[in-house]
Amino acid sequence: MAESRGETLASRYHLLRPLGSGGMGTVWLARDAMLDREVAVKELRIPDGVADAERAELTARVMREAEVTARLRHPGIVAVHDVLVQGGRPWIVMELLHGRDLAQEISARGPLPPPPVADLGARVLEALMATHARGVQHRDVKPGNVFITGDGRVVLTDFGIARPADQTALTEAGLLVGSPGFIAPERLAGEPGGPASDLWSFAATLYAAVEGVPPYQGSQAEVIRATLTRECRPPRLAGPLGPLLVWMLARDPLARPDAATALGHLRQIAEGGSPEIRPRPARTVGRAGSRTPAGSAGRTRWWVPAVAVAVAVAALGASAMVLLPKSREEGSAQRTNPGSPTFTHAVDLCRSLAAPEVARLLGTAKPPRGRSREAECQWTIDGAGLGLTAVTDSDTPDPWSLTAESARTLLAGYQRQYGSGPRDGEWIWYEIGLDRKSPVIESVAQPVPDVADQAFASDLSTPEGQVQGSVVFFRLGDLVASLRYADLDATSPTDVRRRAVEAARSAADGLRGLA
Repeated sequence: MAESRGETLASRYHLLRPLGSGGMGTVWLARDAMLDREVAVKELRIPDGVADAERAELTARVMREAEVTARLRHPGIVAVHDVLVQGGRPWIVMELLHGRDLAQEISARGPLPPPPVADLGARVLEALMATHARGVQHRDVKPGNVFITGDGRVVLTDFGIARPADQTALTEAGLLVGSPGFIAPERLAGEPGGPASDLWSFAATLYAAVEGVPPYQGSQAEVIRATLTRECRPPRLAGPLGPLLVWMLARDPLARPDAATALGHLRQIAEGGSPEIRPRPARTVGRAGSRTPAGSAGRTRWWVPAVAVAVAVAALGASAMVLLPKSREEGSAQRTNPGSPTFTHAVDLCRSLAAPEVARLLGTAKPPRGRSREAECQWTIDGAGLGLTAVTDSDTPDPWSLTAESARTLLAGYQRQYGSGPRDGEWIWYEIGLDRKSPVIESVAQPVPDVADQAFASDLSTPEGQVQGSVVFFRLGDLVASLRYADLDATSPTDVRRRAVEAARSAADGLRGLA
C-alpha cells in the first residue's frame, strides 16, 4: 500500500487520499496532472509469500485483464483510463464516480420496490451483456459493485481485475476470491464458470435489493455450504420479480435463462408488467456426454460476440434474436471438411507446435517453453511472441463444447467484426516487452487459404505504419482458435503476416492430431 498521500505514479497521477480498502487492494482519490482531472486509482495487493516468478506472472495477468476491461466502452461500465506497474504492484486508473453503491442504498433504505429494482437490473444486465460479448466476465457482481451516480447513472464497477484468470473461486490455499452469497454454486465448486455464473451473481444482487437481504445468510462457511447444497429461500417482497429471480438463481447453470430473455422480462417488470415466466426444462445429455438443455439439440446460436452487434442490440433495447444472413460466397466457404476433427475434450494447446517450429518462427536458436493457461498457450521471447487461444462465444463458455455449426457462426461473427474496415485499437503484451498500452491500427480481415477449414487474418500496425503483429482466426471442425504473432522489430510487413499464417497452419495441423 502507498505509504502516504502525495505519492505520484508514472509522473502523472498524484495520490490524494484513500477512498476505500478491501482484501485485494486500496482505491485512492488522485489527480491526473496531465489532463487536470480527478480519477480513482486502485492499488492491487499481491499476497505475501508469493514467489517472485509467480508474482511476475500474477502481475502480468492482472494487467492483461485490466487492459481488456479498458477496451470496454459502455455507459453502464466504469471506464478504465490506464494500467501501470510501479513499486512492483499493479495500479488501475479509473473514472471517478460520485454517488453511492447499491449496498449503501439498501443499507440506508431497506428493501427497494420491484419496478425500480427491475429498471436498475436491466441497465446492469445491458452492461454485463456488452462485456460478455467481448469475452470478459465480471466474476464479482454484487451490490457493492453496482454504483448509482448522483445523476441517476447505473454503473458496474470492479471487473474482478484483481483475480488471476485461471484461479477458481476457491484457491488451493483456501483463499476465497469473491463475496460469499454472490458467488455462483459452480464457481464455489471449483469450476471456472462462465456468463451464466455472472447471471447468478447478478440475480443474487437484485434479490438483495428487493428483499433487503442476500439469498443466503449466516457465517461465510454457512453461506458457502448452503449455496452448494440447497435452493435459496423464495423471495417474499419481490412481486412479479420473484419468479424471474428464482429462475436466474437455479443451481444448474444450464437451467438459468439466457441474458436476452432475462433482460426482456426485467424491462416488462420495470414498466409495471407481470411477464409469464417459463423456466427452462431439466437438462439432458448431449454430444460427447456434455450437458445441454432439453430441446436445445440442433439449435443454431445466431448471436455472436461481435461488439457492434451486441452493443447495438443493447442500445436499441431489443431482446429479440438477431439473425445475420449469410452471403452466397460466405456460405460456400463454410462447407464442412469431411476430414475435420471433433474435439470432445480440452487439449493442451502447447503441444500443437513443436519446439523446432517455435524456434524457427520466432527466429531464436533456443525455443521458449510454451506457457499454458486456460484455453491458451504462449511462447515468448524479448520482442517477439506466439499466442494460441481457443475462443468461444458467451453462450458457450467452454470452447471445447462448440458444434461445427456454432463454430462456423462464431468465426463468421469475428470475420464480420474485423471486416468492417481498418479500426483504431490498443494492445499490450507484457511477456514480449510491450508493457504499456500502445495504439495500433487493425487492418481489414483478409481470407487465408489452406489453413484448417476456414481462416482470415488481420494485421496490427503502429500509427506510423510499422506492422508489429498479425492475428489469424481459424476454424478446425468444431474448434475456433486465434493465433497471434508479434515481432516488435519487424522491418517487413509481409514477413509478419507470412510467419503468422505459417504458425496458424502448423498449429492447426498439430491440433488435428490431438483431437
